[in-house]
Amino acid sequence: MRSSRRKKKWNLPLTYKPKIQGVHDGTICQTVRRGRAYSRGDLVAFHGWEEKPYRSAWTDRTPYFRLTEVVLCQIQRDGIKIGQDLHGWNSPFCDDLARRDGIDPPTGPALAGVLGKYNELDGTGFEAQIIRWEQMATHKRRKQ
Repeated sequence: MRSSRRKKKWNLPLTYKPKIQGVHDGTICQTVRRGRAYSRGDLVAFHGWEEKPYRSAWTDRTPYFRLTEVVLCQIQRDGIKIGQDLHGWNSPFCDDLARRDGIDPPTGPALAGVLGKYNELDGTGFEAQIIRWEQMATHKRRKQ
């Protein structure tokens, strides 16, 4: 059965500095985002900020990328849960996720630190999605 959900366009902030260049040059095609907003086939574009995030104009916008994979997960204190499988922060799975996400250093514990910095992580954790998009040809960064 085909979903009747209309595909959406998203403009997402990109504030983790080690990741920015990789998204622009096509070497990073994944991010972990809190919530359940995204669906396969949606379009996402990323932008930076001129000055203070959320209080200044957008800059360094990317073109839109089509989401090719959306994985529902639960971010927890001890790892990432996908379905019934819990992948501890020190697991090869989380290390690979960190590498694909442009985390510096590319390790599960570093990914946990970044997710904790940008999202409050309470005792129950939070729902998130691992979103991946198709690699596109290198594009010129454009300033807005």
